[in-house]
Amino acid sequence: MDYITHSFRYGLEIFETQPKFNNLWKEITNTLDNITDDDIINYFQTQKRKAKSISEALNSLIEKELIALHWKNQSPIFNDTKYQKNRWKLDFAKDNISIEVAFNHGEAIAWNLIKPILASELNHVEKAIQTKAGIIICATESMKKAGGFDSATGTYEKFLRYLIPLNNLLTVPMVIIGLGPPKKFEIKHQKKGNKKIGIIKKLN
Repeated sequence: MDYITHSFRYGLEIFETQPKFNNLWKEITNTLDNITDDDIINYFQTQKRKAKSISEALNSLIEKELIALHWKNQSPIFNDTKYQKNRWKLDFAKDNISIEVAFNHGEAIAWNLIKPILASELNHVEKAIQTKAGIIICATESMKKAGGFDSATGTYEKFLRYLIPLNNLLTVPMVIIGLGPPKKFEIKHQKKGNKKIGIIKKLN
């Protein structure tokens, strides 16, 4: 699939040139490169629950690829059991890199950006993991529209706007990855009872 990247604190330059990051970065880019429109269509059409968007399909396909490469999913940041609920977990982590896959509400953008910092900086709470950099995977505005995402979903473009006021708080290298829209299809919404469900519309 297509995607664009934004380098924060030289994240991309570090990932592409430093050995302790380079192989991990290749695993992430290969994961995204290997996900096809057909993979997304197949997952979406075989879901038991009728979905509104392709967010679950993308999450599951990314998860399958990364777990096969021994990335730990739902990795706690801290050892203290008071801080091991979902809000204190990373979506994925391996060695020096934390990953957040962020297709959630735009109000969660700041928290999505801060979690890799918590995983990478020293803290008064005992750590369960120690990374050194972060990656955010999110939808671009064009993917949000084509993929049937909710209007309140935080996007790549909005993540970039948050980097400016949060600059002094975000102290480690990061790369923001914005997923581009599918080429073969788009999601159209259809009302079913009180809910909207997504329908695949193939493109010429």
